[in-house]
Amino acid sequence: MPTNNEGVMIILSSPSGAGKTTLVNLLSKLDNFEISISHTTRKPRQNEIPDKDYFFVNVDEFTKLIKNQEFLEYAKVFNNFYGSTKTQVINNLDNGKNVLFDIDWQGADQIKNKKLDYKLITFFILPPSKEVLFERLSSRDMKDKLIVDERMKQFEHDVLHWVNYDYVVINNNLDDCYKKILNLIQAEINDSSKDYDKDFIRNHVEKLMS
Repeated sequence: MPTNNEGVMIILSSPSGAGKTTLVNLLSKLDNFEISISHTTRKPRQNEIPDKDYFFVNVDEFTKLIKNQEFLEYAKVFNNFYGSTKTQVINNLDNGKNVLFDIDWQGADQIKNKKLDYKLITFFILPPSKEVLFERLSSRDMKDKLIVDERMKQFEHDVLHWVNYDYVVINNNLDDCYKKILNLIQAEINDSSKDYDKDFIRNHVEKLMS
């Protein structure tokens, strides 16, 4: 069982454009919270800093890490590979750091299946509506309509995985969403009562899928 001196693993997943990366970055500003920096084969986006936002590597380097069993999880998303290395994560946990993962449902499933001896809390972030998601994606990827269309199609598939997470939080207002996640993390760590309505979430998912 985890000891009081060990950190906890906190996964945030979402369909593309729902806001998980922004939320992970906000949580990482708290004392004792560290982001697990992923390796990726995709090109940096504007304003992304190598070795801070991601470790940017080529496909050959990524494949070598897979062969050497360096990854705690990895997945191919939109034709690019992403992965979290074991050493970095476990060192942080053993030093009492809470480790944040900004990963998709494939990576989340892999970490859960590892059954590591550390507490794990999983969150799935959803947009308030498909219309809002489209606006966010269009703003972020305004130069490429094909990218937006691809991510909107993938949304229909990704949203089905909400049932595999401990908590689903709707990102209608960033500050409210952040506070909700933080309150649930603290309740989990302290084993206290949680303000969470799964029926409300199920109804929201049905609206998103209709």
